[in-house]
Amino acid sequence: MPTLHWIGKEKIICHHLEVPYHVLEHRYGFTANGMQEENTGSGNMIIHGDNLEALKSLLPQYEGKVKCIYIDPPYNTGNEGWIYNDNVNHPKINKWLGRVVGKETDDLTRHDKWLCMMYPRLKLLRRLLDEDGVIFISINEEEQASLKIILDEVFGLTNYLTMFTIKLRHEERILKGDKDFHEVTEQLFMYRKSSKFRPHKKRYDNTSIGEYVHEVIITDDNPVIHLMDDKQVKEYAPTQFEIKKGDPQPQRLKKINIRGTLKDGNSSGRFYMKHFNSLVQAKPGHLFSVPDMGDDGTGGRFFLLPKNEKKANGDYFQGVPQNRPDVKEVPYPNYFDLTDEFNRVGYEGNVDFRFGKKPVAFLTRLFEIAGIHKQPDAIILDSFGGSGSTAHAVLQQNKADGGKRRFILIEMEHYAETITAERVKQVIRGYGKTSGTGGSFDLYELGEPLFNEDGQLNENTDPLKLKEYIWFSETRSPYKNNDSDPAYLGKHNDTAYYFLYSNTEALTLSYDTLGEHVKEKAERYVIYAGSCLLPESFMLKYNIEFKKITGDIARF
Repeated sequence: MPTLHWIGKEKIICHHLEVPYHVLEHRYGFTANGMQEENTGSGNMIIHGDNLEALKSLLPQYEGKVKCIYIDPPYNTGNEGWIYNDNVNHPKINKWLGRVVGKETDDLTRHDKWLCMMYPRLKLLRRLLDEDGVIFISINEEEQASLKIILDEVFGLTNYLTMFTIKLRHEERILKGDKDFHEVTEQLFMYRKSSKFRPHKKRYDNTSIGEYVHEVIITDDNPVIHLMDDKQVKEYAPTQFEIKKGDPQPQRLKKINIRGTLKDGNSSGRFYMKHFNSLVQAKPGHLFSVPDMGDDGTGGRFFLLPKNEKKANGDYFQGVPQNRPDVKEVPYPNYFDLTDEFNRVGYEGNVDFRFGKKPVAFLTRLFEIAGIHKQPDAIILDSFGGSGSTAHAVLQQNKADGGKRRFILIEMEHYAETITAERVKQVIRGYGKTSGTGGSFDLYELGEPLFNEDGQLNENTDPLKLKEYIWFSETRSPYKNNDSDPAYLGKHNDTAYYFLYSNTEALTLSYDTLGEHVKEKAERYVIYAGSCLLPESFMLKYNIEFKKITGDIARF
């Protein structure tokens, strides 16, 4: 399998194993009733902090538990003017690169830096993913080729499923005047953790009949007849017809505004510009019926002139194309035309987040492909939280079907609370004419590391976090706190685990402490303590393994 080499790769290829473990500090909970100090217990999390360190902190509770991951990482366009920093020259990233990659950092291009930034994060994301889980990654042409190669390396070539093409801009929209070719699409990679995952939906009805809602009703069939390009065209004054809207149906019509490239980009646009555009002032609001045009089986096209000169463009009405089954108006099934959804995305969530929002409809479509809508208890992770679209989509899905799906969002930027969390609050409570979804979440800050630079336990660490870490390092399963005996961690595979630690001080394993704390019967005992006074023969007889705090605490 081809691999990609870049400056600094050898320094970061195993860096995900060296990332310091930080505790997560609870800031507040939020429900439809407002903020609260105590944890909501919902499992929904928004974490403010470096996503590399935050991903590491999620491992004890969530390794192998996440069903669906969506990330929208920086596209590395070099544009630093957006609220979503799209350049890897971020102070935190540069500091991390300088520490991990070292002097080579001075020689890195922005592409090297981007790859150094992404690789360990993808490694940790894979660890968090369930064996039958799936990950989606948005990207554009800047790093699309490089991303594909490192995804193959991290997830395995056999776990590549597809690359979707997402249309998000109209063709006539000018993005940058100095570009010869304008981007109207982005790419979306889809990888699974293993062959246990099966896509729920392999073919998607990309446009459906959602826009086919119009009916043209002729109320006075006494038209004026014109000969245009050998076609007998019927003209109706505004009093001779009525246009109604109803529920989407295959036999109804779609209204298309003739603007931009449509004016000369298809036969309908060219016909309008040739014959009708000059009539707007003289015949405002008139309707023209043109026979033998189009491939929708309606027998022709209706053209509608604007009602006044202030509206520059006219419209035409077409039926569902007959040569494209299932009402698809796109060239292939992994192409999604979401232009309208992206044009309207600014209004979603009632927060301003230019150039970075993803529409809820886009996320909902990914959930359907992944089968998340059939998994009411699924955990969904987004480690580049941005404007909070992923949380919005999860809450909306839960409201629709009564599910209890959980979201985890990570955002390192300063707006984690003012935009990311604020949007989720608005969605829960409702905003404007949009009703609330209900639900709740908890906001966390990335706290101090569990171990200091000398490898010793951080004295400020909550003992509960230490227990959680040790239990996970031994069992790779989530820790359940045992309030009745603070020294007893639990039993796993008939091994009882104990942690002799009190008031920031490691205790000595002796006959006294053994008798005081070790009550659970098991075939084997693993006991963490500061030192051990028990004779080796005694420990062998009762199958006791002593592990020293902190030297024998595993790093993961």
